Formats: sequence, structure tokens, C-alpha cells
Amino acid sequence: VLKFIPQADLRILDPITTTAYITRNHGYMVYDTLFATDAKFQVQPQMVDKYETSPDKLTYTFTLRDGLKFHDGQPVRSADCIASIERWAKRDALGQKLAEATEGWKAVNDKTFTLKLKKPFALTLEALAKPSSNVPFIMPERIAKTDASTNITDPIGSGPFRFVKEEWVPGNKVVYVKNTDYVPRKE
Repeated sequence: VLKFIPQADLRILDPITTTAYITRNHGYMVYDTLFATDAKFQVQPQMVDKYETSPDKLTYTFTLRDGLKFHDGQPVRSADCIASIERWAKRDALGQKLAEATEGWKAVNDKTFTLKLKKPFALTLEALAKPSSNVPFIMPERIAKTDASTNITDPIGSGPFRFVKEEWVPGNKVVYVKNTDYVPRKE
């Protein structure tokens, strides 16, 4: 058990509708990302197992790692990733630039999806690995389909901790428990 007093009160659970760092920090507890940066600030796959970029730099193909599940037991699917990235791109400045260059996202199957660009966008992977607000966190499709200007109230993610909403007392207490189904990367 770790008890601490954060720098601010967690009042908004949606890391897409606000840039508040307390909500971003909450996001990192509850959600996961497709890519992340390593200790040398290099982009590395996180939820993604492997990816390929076409020679013309217009098509990215992403395949998710095995065993990824949301806190409600549902598997993480391509449709969840696409809906989450599309919602994030409506609010985040770098996401908006990526969206301007995007022709479309397509689910190949439940574990593989593609991003087709209209023109090469040099910061594609950097955008998907953006470490600070707004972070492109992956949510279940049903939640990610929420209007990007409307706060979500169902904080189901696939990250290392599960938010215990029934114990949340804004201004007083936030509780997280270990997600025993979380699958960290081997490295």
C-alpha cells in the first residue's frame, strides 16, 4: 500500500478532455498506449507487438501484443485503438496534425489495423507515443466513441492499475488496485 498526497485533486477522469497533469497521471495508472518512449527518449512499441511502414511512408500496419485485456475482461481490439486515437486526435494539437495527414484507419482483424496517410507525416510514431497531455491512451471502443468534448465517466482501461470508482471521494481519496491481468512487455 502506497499512500501519498498528489499535487492536485483528481476531479476529471477523462485524460482527453483536460490537460491537467493529475488527470494525465490518473490516465497512466488506468490506461496503456500503443507506443511509448524509452529512457533515451526513443519511440518503442508498448501495446503494439510489431509494426511495419510501407516504403512510401504512407501506410502503417500495427499488430497488437497477445493477452491485452481491459479491466472488464474484454480483449483489446483494433476497433478500440482506432476509436481511441480518433477521439484523442480531436483534442490534441499533435493529434490534429496527424489527423490532417490521415486518409483513414482500418481494422484488418481484431489484432491488426492500418493507418493510411494522404502524405508522409514524419511525427507519426512520435504522436502515438506522446508522453504528456494529451496522451493517446487506449480505451474500449464503447467509451472512446464518446464525444471528444464530453467527459467520460467509465474509467475502464487496460493499464497496470484498476481505478476503484466506488471508493473515490473527490477532494479526499482515490484508490487504485493492481491489474492482475496486465501484461507488461518482456523487455
